[in-house]
Amino acid sequence: MGCVEHAKKEFLHAGYKPIEEEEDGPNKWIQENVLELLEVFAKQGHSGSSANYAVSCFSKLALQKPLTSIKCTDDEWNDVAGGSEDDNIFQNNRLSSVFKVGKDGKPYYLDAIVWQGPEEYDTFTGNVEKVCSRQYIKLPFTPKTFYIDATRELYDKEKHKGREDDVVSCGDGDYVYSIKDREQLKEVFEYYDEFKYIPRPKPTKEEMEEFCKEQSKQSDAPDSCNDSCCNGG
Repeated sequence: MGCVEHAKKEFLHAGYKPIEEEEDGPNKWIQENVLELLEVFAKQGHSGSSANYAVSCFSKLALQKPLTSIKCTDDEWNDVAGGSEDDNIFQNNRLSSVFKVGKDGKPYYLDAIVWQGPEEYDTFTGNVEKVCSRQYIKLPFTPKTFYIDATRELYDKEKHKGREDDVVSCGDGDYVYSIKDREQLKEVFEYYDEFKYIPRPKPTKEEMEEFCKEQSKQSDAPDSCNDSCCNGG
């Protein structure tokens, strides 16, 4: 069985209807797109070894990932903020999730850690208990993401005092995530250099007033500030 026929059979097992029976929409489009790619692949006449190599190259390049390690040489960086060399933000042009602050800054990878909540769909990046998803890289660098388990519970102002930065607002309330097993982090910090957590500074009343005014202008609302906004509500 060729790869095209194999794909059609697998789509059926996954719950899709045959293309000719699907209504015009995402379920039909994804089958058409994948089968079109596989038809080109089938015509290329790959052997077992070349097929694996072609698939590996294609999957990386289609997702705009590098084929070889990141070196962080000068030609790999783009200035994306237009500030001074000391505090400007630079983005790697071979792997867009690698950044550095300042021309001589230490590069970091945004997706070093993905947090895995209690449910399978509950994955996210950010900070949990002052551990960041972004981590400093070691050169030469090959991107690697570690999935770290996290627990979730409803936010309690007294119980979680001092962890306001960890609060996540969901549809039915505010939650706090915690690291389930810190032993999982050992492998992360063998691969990466730890990115030190920097607490977010709380805005002053003047900064909040200015923010509210800008929001009002953008929404054509009256030039006045909502009291709850400026009071941190």
